[in-house]
Amino acid sequence: MATFRNAASDAFTVGSYRLASLLAQVTPGPMAHATARMIGFTAAASLQSRRALIERHIRRARPDFTSSQVRRAVQGAFDSYARYYVESFRLPSLSSRTVAKTFTLEGFHRVEEGIAAGSGVILALPHLGGWEWAGRWLCDQGYQCTVVVEALEPPELFEWFTDLRSELGMNVVPLGPGVATAVLKALRDNHVVCLLCDRDLQGDGIPVTFFGEETTLPAGPVTLALRSGSPVLPVGVYFTDRYNGHHAIVRPSLAIPTDGRLRENVAAGTQALAKELELLIARAPEQWHMFQPNWPSDPGYSDRFAGNSKT
Repeated sequence: MATFRNAASDAFTVGSYRLASLLAQVTPGPMAHATARMIGFTAAASLQSRRALIERHIRRARPDFTSSQVRRAVQGAFDSYARYYVESFRLPSLSSRTVAKTFTLEGFHRVEEGIAAGSGVILALPHLGGWEWAGRWLCDQGYQCTVVVEALEPPELFEWFTDLRSELGMNVVPLGPGVATAVLKALRDNHVVCLLCDRDLQGDGIPVTFFGEETTLPAGPVTLALRSGSPVLPVGVYFTDRYNGHHAIVRPSLAIPTDGRLRENVAAGTQALAKELELLIARAPEQWHMFQPNWPSDPGYSDRFAGNSKT
């Protein structure tokens, strides 16, 4: 009976995502964005434990914020996460012209230079703003784009998200065994590789000081750079107030030492990456989709790998 209930629950979850995607694609854009704001408001009002956790994260990122600024940023986090999903669901139905006309970039010449050098580029991103929109734009411009994503439960949901991203032109690699081999091949083939790296999903990351408190971040971006010779470019993709508006900032290539032992180089490079992520997140903490415990002092941190994976 339990197996039947689990199967029914999984089918309902996948069906809900499919239905939401369909509705988002057939709903006029302004109405879809208004719906996202309503979803964000409802979620913020009902998920009090998540509100408290997001408030902790925002106070870390912006200790200078007043209480009223923190409250607005917490609501903004729910609003932007709902917008992220609505826009992701709508992306397959949008034209390349629509995607491009409200997308602005800063520092993109660094990506162009890395691809021109022929060794691929690693984009290191936080869970910030609308990164799927940027991935779609990269593919539309003719770049080969490989994204590493967290495996989801149930598997049918992961397959659905994989199909969604593949439809946008992305090569999807699930996090897990074999991911390093797949990414190194993509870099040899001169791909733009996108790695979300502000969460240690597997629990085996590198200790760093991140927003003033020690935690761990994944070693992948720096390790892959040392093995491939590819540059690591910290990137933030932000929602703007303009309808469908997005702005991407590409930071200079990460300075990774190469004269020490591998572990020491990876540790130093990952700490440097943590500082870059701090800069990108602090620019718009209300768009930071960090809804999970991420520091040892966070409630639930010790249980963060239990249960199903989330996007």
